[in-house]
Order: sequence, then C-alpha cells, then structure tokens
Amino acid sequence: MTMSVPTAAANAIATESTFDDVQAAVAAVSVLAQVSPAERAGWLDAIAAAVEHHADELAAVADTETGLGRVRLDGEVLRCAAQLRFYADVCAEGSWLGVTIDHATHTGPDLRRMNVSLGPVAVFGASNFPFAFGTLGNDTASALAAGAPVIVKGHPAHPQTHAALMELACAALDAAGGPAGTLSALTGLDAGRQLVLAEGIGAVAFTGSEVAGMTLHRLAATRQQPIPVYAEMGTVNAVVVTTDGADAGDDLARGCVNSFTLGLGQFCTKPGLVLVPAGSGVDVAIANHLTAEPPSGVMLTPGIHEAYDHGIGALLAAGAVPVAQTRATDPLGPNAWVLKADPVLLQPGSRLLAECFGPVILVVEYANRYQRDQLIANLPGGLVATIMSGGKGDEEVPELVSALAPGVGRVTVDTWPTGVVTTWAQQHGGPWPATTDPRATSVGAFALDRFTRPVVFQSTPNAALPTAVQRGNPWNIVRRVNGRIKVPHEVARCQVP
Repeated sequence: MTMSVPTAAANAIATESTFDDVQAAVAAVSVLAQVSPAERAGWLDAIAAAVEHHADELAAVADTETGLGRVRLDGEVLRCAAQLRFYADVCAEGSWLGVTIDHATHTGPDLRRMNVSLGPVAVFGASNFPFAFGTLGNDTASALAAGAPVIVKGHPAHPQTHAALMELACAALDAAGGPAGTLSALTGLDAGRQLVLAEGIGAVAFTGSEVAGMTLHRLAATRQQPIPVYAEMGTVNAVVVTTDGADAGDDLARGCVNSFTLGLGQFCTKPGLVLVPAGSGVDVAIANHLTAEPPSGVMLTPGIHEAYDHGIGALLAAGAVPVAQTRATDPLGPNAWVLKADPVLLQPGSRLLAECFGPVILVVEYANRYQRDQLIANLPGGLVATIMSGGKGDEEVPELVSALAPGVGRVTVDTWPTGVVTTWAQQHGGPWPATTDPRATSVGAFALDRFTRPVVFQSTPNAALPTAVQRGNPWNIVRRVNGRIKVPHEVARCQVP
C-alpha cells in the first residue's frame, strides 16, 4: 500500500505557519467539551485500529529513517496502538475529570467541581521512540483523552514516519466524527518556536534532552501569558547495590550490561550510575560481560552519535577512568564504556552526575553506608532509581527505598530499568532535571492531569452546568458526591480499578 497524506494533514505537516492550526484547535476546544468521554474514547480506538491495520507499512517507513531495526519497530507500533486504547479506557472511565459534588446544606451552597481542558496542547515528540513517544505517543494520546486538541511538532529524525502517522490518524478521526482542529501537525524549527508562543496554546508536552526541554520551558515563560511546559528530559538514573546484593556477581553484571546497552543506551530510563560496595569487584564483572558480548548497531542520528562522543569526553575530563571499552564496527555505531570514578568527585553540579545518552555506565564504590547515603544525597532528580539487593531479607532495602524515593519518580527493587509500562499506577517523571514539573507523569492514567485545571460551579442551575457535573450523571462516570465515591453500575468500557 502507498500512503498519501490527505490534503488537510499535508497542509499541516508542510507549513511553517502556526496561525491556522492554532485557530482551528482553539475553535475545537468548546466542541470537544460537549463530547462525552465514551465518544471521545471511540476516536482513540479508531486511531489505534488504523495504526494496527497499517503496522507493517509504518514499521517499514520508520526502518528507513532510524537505526532501530524491524524487531524493535514492529513491537513499538503495536505498543503505540495499545497505548491509544489504554488512554481510551481512561477517558471513558471518567475519574480524571475529578468530578466532586457537595450538595447544598444549611451551612453551605451547592458546589460542583470538575477538571476542564487547558486548551490546545503543543506536543514535541521524542527521537528515540517514533511510535510510543512520538507523533501518536503518550503525550498526544493522553491530551486527546483529556479533551485537549493537539498540534504535533514533527521530529526531524523521522519526518516520513511522522507524516504517515498523521495521515492515518487524521483519516481515522474524520471517519469517527472527530471535529476539525482536533489533531494537526507542523514541521520545522521556526514552526516549533511559533507554536510555543502562539496565543491560544494552553500547554506544551515534550520528551527529549534537557537542553531542548529547558529551551522550550524558558520560551514559554516569555509569553505575555506563560503556559506550563511538561518536559520529560531524563537524567543519570542511579543503581544502588547493597552489600549482600554484590554477592550476585555474574548475574548482577549481566543484568547491568543488558540494561545500559539496551537500545544502545538511548532510553531516558537507562541506568547511568552504579553505586557498589568497595572491593566487591562489580566493576570488573560488568567490564568482563560488556567485552564478552559487545552491543552492535547504529545510533538514531549522526547528531546523537556526536553528542554521545562529546559526553564520553566530558565524563573523562571530569575524572572518570576507563575500566572497559568496546569498539564499534560501524561509523555510526557507538563505543560502549564502563567507567569508574572516585566517590569524592560526585558533587552536585559535576558532569559525572549528568546524563550521557548512550551505552555507558559509571561505577562508583562506597566504603560504608554513611558514604553511600552521602552519595545518594548528592544525586540530581531522576526518573527511576534501582536497588539491587540480596533478596527479601536484605535489611538495607527499606532504608534505601526511603533514601531514594524523594529524588525520583519511581523506585524499583531487583528489577533493572527501563520497565516503563502504560498502566493506571505508572509514574514516569521526577524532580528537576528529570522533568520541569515533579508532580506530572508523561505515562499512565495520571498523564491526563497535565492538560486540565479545576473549576467549581457554585449554586449553578442544572441546565447551565457542564454535562459532567449535571444531576443524574448523564455521562455515567465516576464521581465523588458528598465525600463518597459513586461508581455507576456499568462504567463504559472498563472496570474501575
């Protein structure tokens, strides 16, 4: 099958101007507010079905633009469709609307609280996940589920993939009855800047580097009316090995190598730092496994490859010393590294505590628990922290969970990253510099919260109320009434967890 972008989508993709797209998206806000969550969920289902139906063609297009390979891309296309269906379920269930009703009493008025859309969302997708975090990824899907029109800034690393996804999504939305302005797209650096500054845009969602994320964050702050930028930027994600955990030896080393070289280390949750007991020999074990099974393949883009090489140079200049290095056979393939550093160098602001996007791990030995805890205190905010223990009876685990949780969005025990699954309980975020808002998640049911704000309607006639808070619960959604959760007998599409 040959894909040809429909006229409306083609115009949106080709233009450097944002005015028409933003105006159409602004006009769609009030229309989407009148559409029931169940109906909007049907739109997401329609997009998911289109992605699944054309999965092979989509993966083939992406394979010509990235170094990810068909096995990875085939799986990621299906993940994209599954994510769209997940957010459709969350949308239909309705608890994200936060409907809370207090009936009038002799001491207070009738109050009806609900979340409303912030307005059109500008989505800047990731380079390393063209499907799962790209054009139709978590940000786009969760924004649409929350009733926000979306304008996607296509990533320059895979423009044809972006165009193909927009073709399918626009056609599916149109066939399912989605109003004009619900989804559109732009390409070009200038278009991205204009989009962030455009009057009418209510929020920005971004996945990528700290430099680009903070640029968008600062740009949005210059607007006459600043808007939130939800940037998931990634950092050095720490692994702490307990005294008993270090006894795992080869298994520990193998798990570490598999994790930090997965996808050639081009994941935001890739472990970048391992704290191990002094004298445990974990660094040598990791080095041995890396050299025995060196990773192969090419990095996503020449620019990412160049940035990785610069990052390695910066780590070495900051005091890291090589333990092992593999040599790539392809010019765009990275050399993988195991580095080691003196613990006294891990001070706040050190380059050793910054992300290096690629297959490198830094091992630091701690002499005792006191030094271990000092190193943890110096860690920057992260997406995930990992504890590798000696098993269920390891007495260090509870104290480490307590020490690591304040600085990350997710703590995992005896499970190597990445492990980001799209579920109700997922938290993919963390304190700065992992993200620009530690309260937000870019994956999971709570991702919808980023694109809404609460409004209370006091003593308002029923006919004037938004449908979500009207008497009789016409949308059949989960609501809290007089302090108690009220779950309809049949919540559309999904069971309430």
